[in-house]
Amino acid sequence: MLKRVPDLDSLQLLLNVAETGSLGRAAQRHGLSQPAVSARVQTMERLVGFPLVSRSTRGSTLTPAGALLAEWGRGVLAAAEFLEAGIGSLRSERARRMRVAASLTVAEHLLPGWLVQLAATHPGTAVSLTATNSAQVAASVLAGTADVGFIEGPDLPRGLQEQVVARDRLVLIVPPGHPWARRRSMVEAADLAATRLVQREPTSGTRTFLERALAGHAPLATPLLEFSTSTAVRSAVAAGAGPAVLSDLAVRDDVSTGRLVQVAVRGVDLRRRLRAVWPVGTRLAPAAADLLSVGQRKGPA
Repeated sequence: MLKRVPDLDSLQLLLNVAETGSLGRAAQRHGLSQPAVSARVQTMERLVGFPLVSRSTRGSTLTPAGALLAEWGRGVLAAAEFLEAGIGSLRSERARRMRVAASLTVAEHLLPGWLVQLAATHPGTAVSLTATNSAQVAASVLAGTADVGFIEGPDLPRGLQEQVVARDRLVLIVPPGHPWARRRSMVEAADLAATRLVQREPTSGTRTFLERALAGHAPLATPLLEFSTSTAVRSAVAAGAGPAVLSDLAVRDDVSTGRLVQVAVRGVDLRRRLRAVWPVGTRLAPAAADLLSVGQRKGPA
């Protein structure tokens, strides 16, 4: 049981305080009285065990700990919206069903927002999502177990057609104590290629793209560690294992909080396209076409 976690409504209230800088304005936005908001904040502070809001004559601001909790809460609320959208789709008796397979970067950082938007505009669509690496996504689409796939690797497997839905870039990250975190000059592509990195597994789109991009600079060093998820790579880097190269989408929150440090790289283009794929000679199902339209409108978060 989660004994220290505020409920979703309280997390939203905390975000309202952060955005408005006032308990009164947060109360108006939340449909509560100011005393009720103050009481809710105090209840949250007792629950988590530390102050969340600093009050003054100029307004109310979050404490450093409160700001960090609000940032974490933002992700929880986004996940809750995604969950609610999924539940709503499953409850629809006349739902259009769509099977989606997506690479981990797309599944974790883009599809939740796309699916929330799809549910808002097409509430009759039910989606089943499988998150895996790009090679397995392609295999699922070719085998007919997924109606549409989303890949991040550089190659288009034979038998599939594609449509670009978003653009992304890979970035070099290190732990705060790493020597590269303090350097003023960019890391050269050849030095990056010769460095043992914390890597994704060999069949991941991120790993394949990076190896292809660095192939002409130097013999690629043997990976320091290999993991099957970006989350595990980020955690290993934060723990001090060594540098890694991941999607900007996957690391931007950790970089903004200082958990990881992004280091500029010179001499290699790490921009890439994120693509939807489906079998050659077939038309996308209406629900899949709607999802692609949502993705192209919204793009990366």
